[in-house]
Amino acid sequence: MQTKDKTETHLPQVQEQRNDGLPLDLSWVKAVQANTSAIERRAATLPGRRSIKKDYQAAWLLKAISLMDLTTLAGDDTEGRVRRLCAKARQPVRPDLLATLDMEGLTTGAVCVYHDMVPTAVDALRGSGIPVAAVSTGFPAGLSPFHLRIAEIGESVAAGAEEIDIVITRRHVLQGNWQALYDEMAEMRAACGTAHVKAILATGELGSLRNVARASLVCMMAGADFIKTSTGKEGVNATLPVTLTMIRAIRDYHQRTGLRVGYKPAGGISKAKDALVYLSMIKDELGDRWLQPDLFRFGASSLLGDIERQLEHHVTGGYSAGWRHAIG
Repeated sequence: MQTKDKTETHLPQVQEQRNDGLPLDLSWVKAVQANTSAIERRAATLPGRRSIKKDYQAAWLLKAISLMDLTTLAGDDTEGRVRRLCAKARQPVRPDLLATLDMEGLTTGAVCVYHDMVPTAVDALRGSGIPVAAVSTGFPAGLSPFHLRIAEIGESVAAGAEEIDIVITRRHVLQGNWQALYDEMAEMRAACGTAHVKAILATGELGSLRNVARASLVCMMAGADFIKTSTGKEGVNATLPVTLTMIRAIRDYHQRTGLRVGYKPAGGISKAKDALVYLSMIKDELGDRWLQPDLFRFGASSLLGDIERQLEHHVTGGYSAGWRHAIG
């Protein structure tokens, strides 16, 4: 395979028809339930159900890199830090390791930054094919005036962001005000224009898995291209029970509408072995089609470093210190 083909294979390629949504169906929403004990039992078995070793493990870890939104969302972000992050997105693993694994051209799925850093990231990624994702709408709490949240989306799109990670108003879910959540999500989707929108549910603040399932469904009805677990700033972020709940909502939505919606777990996924569990769950519950960057992403900052350490161990037989694989 030529290098050109590898680049075309591993850079994110949007292929799926967008989810244009459908009118809010409250009877469908209110019929949604979540058997918490059964979901938790199923989730508890997942880490021990798959044993992936050697070449197979390396292949899955390389896949995980291609599905990663490499992220920096710190109050002390600088242009230099964002440029280093973008350089890491372009070359996520040492060139010699990728050459040995016959995977030259591998990149991450996107780079995710605050709105203020969008122009810097766009410039640093120019020509790479890697999209910039911006967190928007008063991230992480989502409590700024609504017209300002909508304006922020427009500013990020105008600055070059191709993906917008929005946050929903949690009280709409906690109060069961599904019409308000639908209207909010639909207006945010419209403000994104051609940019794809990821709806962050902040699942650790929604109170129950039933609320998670219903909020997932309402956001999809309103046109979300992705549903995402968390901002990474909550006390509880991505978990296996929440993931199982959300991807089963995605499966139900697809079965009823024929539309595929993406999924992004974010916050707390920092180990390669955890990434393998999430990927195996997606494969089991949704199928191979969801193991592509247009339908699955990891929201990650430290995950890449551990994956690179595991890949070096696969190639050389020895583990290296974490500082050898720092992002910047």
